[in-house]
Amino acid sequence: MAATEPRSPRADTAITCDRLVRIFSSDGIEVQALQGLELTVAQGDLVALVGASGSGKSTLLNILAGLDVPTAGSATVGGYNLLEMSPRDSLRYRREAVGFVWQQTARNLLPFLTAAQNIAMPLQLRGGPRRGAAKRHAARVAELLETLGIGYLADRRPTQLSGGEQQRVAIAVAMANNPPVLLADEPTGELDSETGAAIFEAFRTVNRELGATVVIVTHDPLVAGEVRRTVAIRDGRTSSEVLRRTVTDEHGAESVSEREYVMLDRTGRVQLPQKFLEALGMEHRVAVDLAPDHIEVRPDSTEDPQA
Repeated sequence: MAATEPRSPRADTAITCDRLVRIFSSDGIEVQALQGLELTVAQGDLVALVGASGSGKSTLLNILAGLDVPTAGSATVGGYNLLEMSPRDSLRYRREAVGFVWQQTARNLLPFLTAAQNIAMPLQLRGGPRRGAAKRHAARVAELLETLGIGYLADRRPTQLSGGEQQRVAIAVAMANNPPVLLADEPTGELDSETGAAIFEAFRTVNRELGATVVIVTHDPLVAGEVRRTVAIRDGRTSSEVLRRTVTDEHGAESVSEREYVMLDRTGRVQLPQKFLEALGMEHRVAVDLAPDHIEVRPDSTEDPQA
């Protein structure tokens, strides 16, 4: 396959982004929110996206949610090519293929409906056979309320719920049509740490018991540290990943082992962690040598002939 051809998504892949670019224009000034971003998320994974404000993580999430369209590159979610969807496909995609939870708790729910009615709304909008629809919808609502442990909230309206309760109902609403992918933008941003931990447990339940692939944009280090994979985005590109796994020692005690990796894109570019660059005084130009089994990167000690 030529290097310029897009990657074909694997059958076990839920999300594939290949050289994704998003450019915004304002008052004649172009801003590149995404600059060739690459990302692959396996089906059934639970991933946190982290990064400073303006890094591009929320732009990426809006594209994956079908709320924005990339300028260039390719993005595939659940078999949908996000750059080639018709308006009808786009509507079906947002109703069936992805669920979305906003940071603002009040934005996720209709204030004049009860929790159960909010969960039923996506089922009603999806349509389908009318015969037995009410019974099917009621069964699905009951299943989600039980799975997320919020059955006692069924008849309450959003104003009668705490922020954490609203977010758990919002997760149920997002999962009403059983989408294969669930996206969340700072879902614990307005909550205290204890409530945020409970919300994350709800996402873990959706991932484990309902089989959804979950991608969470977060600034919360507690949330980021609880997932198997944390992807850092910097300057519109994936810069590093932290992978975690549970290990068992010779005494049977379990602990979590984690390792940080820098990301290598298809053009051979990497973003070295800022703390590494500062520790070695690296800037502008570095020396690179190929060893038998690794690549050496170190500060360039030669003088600049044009200095």
